[in-house]
Amino acid sequence: MFTWFILALLIALTLFAIILYNALVKKRQMVEEGWSGIDVQLKRRANLIPNLVETVKGYTSHEKDTLDAVTQMRTRAAAMPKDDVAGRARVEGQLSQALGRLFAVAEDYPDLKASQNFADLHQSLDEIEDAIQMARRYYNGAVRGLNVAVESFPSNLIANQFKFEKAEYFEIEDEADRTVPKVQF
Repeated sequence: MFTWFILALLIALTLFAIILYNALVKKRQMVEEGWSGIDVQLKRRANLIPNLVETVKGYTSHEKDTLDAVTQMRTRAAAMPKDDVAGRARVEGQLSQALGRLFAVAEDYPDLKASQNFADLHQSLDEIEDAIQMARRYYNGAVRGLNVAVESFPSNLIANQFKFEKAEYFEIEDEADRTVPKVQF
């Protein structure tokens, strides 16, 4: 009788460990899926930038520094290793700032602002930026789920045994992006 109890306990513990392991695998896959979503949107944005730069270049003659900064940031973003979340977030933030400066420059050129091609590119970029934000939220939620499971008992026992690691959040690095803008009338 006692042998059956021990055997049943071992089977129950084994099943529990398998369930925890599978839950950790699922959470890790969700993090990878989330990162893939961010990566796809960042590539869409990177593919749109050359058209945007060429359109602006056609209307502006003395904004070379701004155009070069956007092109340089795009190149740096494309060269980042896919698995370097913090580095990629930093470079993509710098690219967003450079794009913001590019759109600020466009404000000084009424013909450029009136261009349908520029308007379409601007709208596409806005849609991509929204998609990037949604992908970041999904990714960070998946990271939170994995990190909680990796640190919580008893799943941390399985996580440590099978070398599951916490993932990095995709966060804004530049404090200026976090500040609330001042509005004055």
